[in-house]
Amino acid sequence: MIDEALLKLLVCPKSKAPLIQVGEELICEVSGLAYPINDGIPVLLEEEARKLD
Repeated sequence: MIDEALLKLLVCPKSKAPLIQVGEELICEVSGLAYPINDGIPVLLEEEARKLD
């Protein structure tokens, strides 16, 4: 789980919208992307994100 203070600072690199943690991913509802969290480290790279259905 990502620390709440850190999560408040993180934004989607594509849309600059806030992210929501769901399991082992950070979700951006604006861009429709889910960024993975690997070993507690968020990977905020567009090419690593999956598109939400």
